[in-house]
Amino acid sequence: MAKLVTIYGGSGFIGRHVARRMAAQGWRVRVAVRKPNDAHFVRTYGVVGQVAPVFCNIRDDDSVRAVMTGSDAVVNCVGILAEHGRQTFEALQEAGAERIARIASEEGVDRLVQISAIGADSESASAYARTKAAGEAAVLRHMPDAVILRPSIVFGPEDSFFNRFAGMARGGPVVPLVGADTKFQPVYVDDVAHAAAMAALGEARPGVYELGGPDVNTFRELMQHMLTVVQRKRVLLPIPFWMARIMAGGFGLIRKVSLGLIREPLSSDQVANLRRDNVVGDGVMTLADLGITPTALEAVLPDYLWRFRPSGQYAAIKDSARNLRKS
Repeated sequence: MAKLVTIYGGSGFIGRHVARRMAAQGWRVRVAVRKPNDAHFVRTYGVVGQVAPVFCNIRDDDSVRAVMTGSDAVVNCVGILAEHGRQTFEALQEAGAERIARIASEEGVDRLVQISAIGADSESASAYARTKAAGEAAVLRHMPDAVILRPSIVFGPEDSFFNRFAGMARGGPVVPLVGADTKFQPVYVDDVAHAAAMAALGEARPGVYELGGPDVNTFRELMQHMLTVVQRKRVLLPIPFWMARIMAGGFGLIRKVSLGLIREPLSSDQVANLRRDNVVGDGVMTLADLGITPTALEAVLPDYLWRFRPSGQYAAIKDSARNLRKS
């Protein structure tokens, strides 16, 4: 019988790409999610019955164990950028990661892959970064031979970074930037999934890998490139950190008053994160150690941001017609 991998958060942005790659390798794939009825699309990644979405609440031992039983490998892709209700950084990124690793050890799982993030730091001012670090420590405590992947900003068709700001550019003349000079090293989602699949297959050395693309750019430079791709001229407005903290505090108050019904577009934790560069460090294992050539931003961004252009899918046709008139 084919080997089995359980992917926690397997219908999410990164998880779905990992699921597709593991299915292509002939593995049975169990996609553990909170809402399996919203994850039926993962079934199309393999032959009938090969990929199955199943319910799991990673805040519960029995739930985590039930979907892990019989697994040869486990990949934890669960993570959040903002807290909402009981979905907190501590509950998911720290306690959840610890629970998955502890049960994987108890169940005798061969390999565990943890998706973390560049900037994971137990001393960080950001709860997001602190809980990522705590989750890593817990994983290594229970599964010393685990592979931990720390990507920079991840881009791809379903990303919440370029899509979000391209949407803002479509909706108004100004795009506000908190941390305009902060540096990022965007990495393509399928490159991250490739690394995770290699680790699950036992083709990667245990340890921590920091994953970044071929180029390092400031936030401002990335947004300038995005505007070029979506063919819009907008004012990029840098927001000082002191002002961003005040704004985030106000948004947080609105969220509390609305009992969580209104989510803040910017949180104090995100402001703290944006103060630090998000790039691959020196002397660490990277995509190169896995034999993976990182994909350039320019090769992918136009393939999914075209819908934010003034003419959408017809932009190329209009450009071609314009050239014909000139000739």
